Amino acid sequence: MTAGGSGVADSGRTAAGSGTKIARSPDLAGVAEKDRGPQAPLPRTLAIARPAAGRLALATLLGASALGAAIGLMATSAWLISRSAQRPQESAVALAIVGVQFFALSRGLCRYGERLVGHDAAFRVLSDLRVSVYERLERLAPLGLPAFRSGELLARLVHDVDSLQDLMLRVVPPFAIALIVGGATVGLVWWMLPAAGVILLGALLLAGVLVPWLTGRLAARAEARQAAARGELTAAVVDLLEGAPELVANGATAAQLRRTLAADAELTDIARTSARTAGIGQGLTSLCSGLAMWGALLVGVTAVRAGRLEGVLLAGIALIPLVAFELVTGLPGATQALQRVRRAAARVFEVIDTVPAVAEPTHPLAPGSSPHTLTVRDLHSRYPDSERWALAGLDLDLEPGRRVAVVGPSGAGKSTLAGVLLRFLSYEAGSVTLDGEQIADLDSDAYRRVVGLVAQDAHIFDNSLEENLRLARREATEDALRAVLAKVRLLDWTDGLPAGLATEVGERGARMSGGQRQRLAVARALLADFPILLLDEPGEHLDTQVADAILADLLALTRDRATLLITHRLAGLEEMDEVLVLEEGSVVERGTHADLIRFGGRYAALWRRERGTVLPE
Repeated sequence: MTAGGSGVADSGRTAAGSGTKIARSPDLAGVAEKDRGPQAPLPRTLAIARPAAGRLALATLLGASALGAAIGLMATSAWLISRSAQRPQESAVALAIVGVQFFALSRGLCRYGERLVGHDAAFRVLSDLRVSVYERLERLAPLGLPAFRSGELLARLVHDVDSLQDLMLRVVPPFAIALIVGGATVGLVWWMLPAAGVILLGALLLAGVLVPWLTGRLAARAEARQAAARGELTAAVVDLLEGAPELVANGATAAQLRRTLAADAELTDIARTSARTAGIGQGLTSLCSGLAMWGALLVGVTAVRAGRLEGVLLAGIALIPLVAFELVTGLPGATQALQRVRRAAARVFEVIDTVPAVAEPTHPLAPGSSPHTLTVRDLHSRYPDSERWALAGLDLDLEPGRRVAVVGPSGAGKSTLAGVLLRFLSYEAGSVTLDGEQIADLDSDAYRRVVGLVAQDAHIFDNSLEENLRLARREATEDALRAVLAKVRLLDWTDGLPAGLATEVGERGARMSGGQRQRLAVARALLADFPILLLDEPGEHLDTQVADAILADLLALTRDRATLLITHRLAGLEEMDEVLVLEEGSVVERGTHADLIRFGGRYAALWRRERGTVLPE
């Protein structure tokens, strides 16, 4: 009894018939894919920041205005003090007094505006980017996520994305402001005294170009290591916390603590190196500032004695360089931040660029209306980077009310079949159709509202019992929640809880038994009302009695829908319409339970081994 099959068909062909097109709004992952290629992470990051370009330009303009007001305040105050020493009439200095008040107020207001607008723009970009990264992770799940360690992946989603705000707050604006205001300041001093303008220009170039380049070179290695070290520390801490029971039981806690402390020590060393580099940059910048001031004062005094400069302007010539160096004070730190951002951006885009196991169609179709039929013909599928077929030539029909079981040893292809039918894994040949449409042409999210899963390891969130149920249908009423709990025999237990549906179930359902967690997963599936239901080892990790009870209840509750049961145990299969026996990805036997027992093949041997009985000849 082997599976028959039709000729191999191209799974990527256009679905026959007409269907409703699902429109998708462009997301940041799509932008990133379009911009992929030779572009470095920083240009791609800037491309993602394009929607906030107006706010970032406004923030830069406000920052330039704040520093311009500071320089104007210093120049006007210096002139006012010098002129006041000559005891002029009040009308002669009235304009300068107004100017001092104007520049003083403008500096604070513009600085506040810069911070407000700049951070608003950065947070908007980071919010969109974080959503983009999560959406890509959603597309990668579940097969693509094991490529990243969970704690390290968390560091990419949180810390690395947060680091990208420095590009928009501490890298691009400071350099732009230094260029704009620095040029204007040099022009002002040049107009007052060309020699002082030359000195200021030279000092600003040293502090704004040479010092940042030097600190960038010094920080390159340490800052490039920081993101990876931070991710390693996060992963080590997550492993330490989540694996605490196993570490204690196996006496490995000390070793894991040493690994965590080593990761922390590396990150501390990087921070120490970064602080040392920042100190070198600040020191060199202060040195350039002092040299510029003394140089300007020297040529200013000479010019006053020679009659080429009015005495009241000397204070301005000497003091303006001190304020002007606010323009370049942050540039050494900006170059350090640039190195950090480059590495963080590369790690973020590494996630975004990871190719999902299943490609979403360009113009996805919507599934039709109920009733639904899932048809599989000559299915061939394998995992990425594998040459061996995980499924080869499988046929399957799931119609409303039809129940099919798939059994076989570990590695036979049972979970692979579930992955293909849920669109977690693509198929290379054959066809899988829902109501005549290739599932590769359907919108994945809409398709999974038709085909649902009850898995052996369904995740229970650290939230209330009610919220865990509402994942299936957010708008469900309390009566609907209680009704579905009654169906899975959890209502009496729920009513006995102090807070009822509002009871917190703990992380991964720690306050529930294994059987209760599995029944809760079944309740979700029933609440979602999937027309086609896949049951992947629903009784795994449970004792035999509980597993059999859950399976019996599941089969009783799903009589009206198409059901595919994937299991290595044979209990309850008498009620299935068909049983498929898989070995190495191929169907080696198929039929009803009674037919397969009479046939006396592999299924019968599995049945005898499980029951510990010998069938009569």
